[in-house]
Amino acid sequence: GTFRLLVFGGSQGARFFSECVPPAIERLAPELRARLSIVQQARPEDVEAVKATYDRLGVAAEVAPFFIDLPARIAAAHLVVCRSGASSVGELSVIGRPSILVPLPGSLDQDQAANAAVLEKAGGAWTIRQAEMTPERLAEELGKAMTFPEQLVEAAAAARAAGRPDAVARLADLVETAMA
Repeated sequence: GTFRLLVFGGSQGARFFSECVPPAIERLAPELRARLSIVQQARPEDVEAVKATYDRLGVAAEVAPFFIDLPARIAAAHLVVCRSGASSVGELSVIGRPSILVPLPGSLDQDQAANAAVLEKAGGAWTIRQAEMTPERLAEELGKAMTFPEQLVEAAAAARAAGRPDAVARLADLVETAMA
C-alpha cells in the first residue's frame, strides 16, 4: 500500500533535505516510487524545484515551507526523515514514529548527535551523519524500510517506549521540589 514519508527540518535542514531527498527518490525502483506519499518541508525558494521533481517522477507529494499540524503528520507517517533537535526527538518518541535522524553538523556541543544517539540506542531511529547522507544512501535506506515494514513497526514501538509524555509535569514537580 501507500508508504507515507515525512521530511522536515529547520531552515538549514530544509535546504539540505531539498537537495538530498528528491534525488534519492529518483533512485528508488519505480514500483517503490509508485507507493510513496511524501510530505516535505522546504524553504520557500526551494518549494517549486522539489515539487517539480516529484511531479516529474509521478510521486504524490505535498511540499510547503511550514506545516501547522506537524504532530499529526508525524503520527500519520510510516517513516520520518529529519534533524535531531530536542523538540523533534521528543515528538518522535512521544508519538512513537520510526525515523532517520540527520544531526545538524558543526554545532559546538554536538547536541543533535547526542539526541539522535539516545533514540537510536533505544531502537527507535537510525542516525546518519550529514556527510554520509547521500541520495544513494538515503535511497538504500528507504528501499529497506519500504520492503521490510516489520523493522518500522519495531522501531515505532521502541521510539514510543523511549518517550516521556509526562516530561513537563515531571519537570514542574522537580522545580517545585527544588524551590521548597
